Amino acid sequence: MLPAFVSAFRTPDLRRKLLFTLGLLALYRLGATLPSPGVDYKSIRTCIDIVSGGDSAGIYQLIDLFSGGSMLQLSVFAIGIVPYITAGIITQLLTVVIPRFEELRKEGQSGQAKITQYTRYLAMILAVLQASALVALAARGQLLRGCPADIVADKSLFGMVVTVLVMTAGAAVVMWIGELVTERGVGNGMSLLIFVGIVARIPSQGKSILDSKGVLIFAAVCVAMLLTLVGVIFVEQGQRRIPVQYAKRVVGRKMYGNSSTYLPLKVNQAGVIPVIFASSLLYIPTLLARLDPQSSGKWQELIEKYLVTPGNPVYVTVYFALILFFTYFYVAITFDPAERADEMKKFGGFIPGYRPGRPTENYLGYVLSRITLPGSVYLGAVAVLPNLLVHFGAVGSAQSLAFGGTSVLIVVSVGLDTIKQIQSQLISKRYTGFLR
Repeated sequence: MLPAFVSAFRTPDLRRKLLFTLGLLALYRLGATLPSPGVDYKSIRTCIDIVSGGDSAGIYQLIDLFSGGSMLQLSVFAIGIVPYITAGIITQLLTVVIPRFEELRKEGQSGQAKITQYTRYLAMILAVLQASALVALAARGQLLRGCPADIVADKSLFGMVVTVLVMTAGAAVVMWIGELVTERGVGNGMSLLIFVGIVARIPSQGKSILDSKGVLIFAAVCVAMLLTLVGVIFVEQGQRRIPVQYAKRVVGRKMYGNSSTYLPLKVNQAGVIPVIFASSLLYIPTLLARLDPQSSGKWQELIEKYLVTPGNPVYVTVYFALILFFTYFYVAITFDPAERADEMKKFGGFIPGYRPGRPTENYLGYVLSRITLPGSVYLGAVAVLPNLLVHFGAVGSAQSLAFGGTSVLIVVSVGLDTIKQIQSQLISKRYTGFLR
């Protein structure tokens, strides 16, 4: 990895791209620390110190993880990249439900540009809704429960509207930064923003574990993270390569085909999306109970007992089962064996031992179902790791995500993808120089 970065900095074009990417990421981190107007920053810091290590802010842990800690601080980039991620997932799901989106996806680059535009509009709508909910909870004192300080200094209608508009504009700027990194920098911009937000929180969370639990527990957590990191890299690189043979075909005076390749099917075909879906679904009952704090009942006691405490066995079991379900669901809507079989048949490709068409479709579906099972179990095992750490008292719930499986999954996948892009650009530069 290090030789790739050294070689990239020695290449003028790649050096400019890397510096451009690092500059935008630094700008993103600067915006994540700037407080929004009408917010008492000192009170927020006091409240975060009071509730850290408890379950008061548990409902926002996953989203705050993606924003690099800026959400609970109500900064300019408090909304972060979450609306764009949610909008992207919704539009991807709509391609299966709405025929118009399916037609746009098949149109190629022009259709994808329209889908991207729709995603931006939907992201702005979601940003307004999320910023409004965040400011309303903060004004009512329900964002950080157990905090006596008033974190919203200006509770007038005008002041709250200004705060919502600033956060929405910050979400638009974050989306623009991510797209600029993708177009003119190195790597996927949206993924790198999440990557930076996670990495930025690791030192502070590590120091918190060291101060509260001692050197022995801190060393055990670091060893567990290292083993998890090695396992995640091993599985993320794993894939089932299905051989594909292309027959000879003559187009005009040229002959195409007569080549062998393979169709790679990753063990973790769904990525980290099932973990996000499962976490969001588990937080919905807690959010509904928190929005109506005056009511009480048996159902609220059950929610507090089984769906709020991360170390509870029922919580871990439900979380694991939801990840399994969403893994199969997401793989089913993103990888269509019938579509892959039709594409291979269209270009004269076939899998040795299977006829084109329905037999190829059935074989692809069979292989996909077999590798999805270990992939879903792997995702569930890595995701519940922070819950086990909470159960055994190694870390607090507020620290579990920064040192948990979700963080490792995102960091490893984004890091591997960025390194592969750098290496591919280095190879293209070397080949260009050789041909000249």
